[in-house]
Amino acid sequence: MRVRVLLFAILRDAAGAGEVRLELPDRATAGTAGEALLERFPALRPYLSRVAYAVNRTYCPAQTELHNGDEVALIPPVSGG
Repeated sequence: MRVRVLLFAILRDAAGAGEVRLELPDRATAGTAGEALLERFPALRPYLSRVAYAVNRTYCPAQTELHNGDEVALIPPVSGG
């Protein structure tokens, strides 16, 4: 299946891209997409354990199953005050 992955803030900077298309196996999850990104962008490793996932603009757990054409967003934690 093909999915579109959106990266924001520090993730976008670390990967050097704000959007990536991935080819994933059937029954892949949002977390699987995150792991697949590490193969292309090892610089994401320090951040991956702390990201929030959203599938089709709805926050979800990493175990959420994906479907062909889904949009997966990886959102880093927000800091500030």
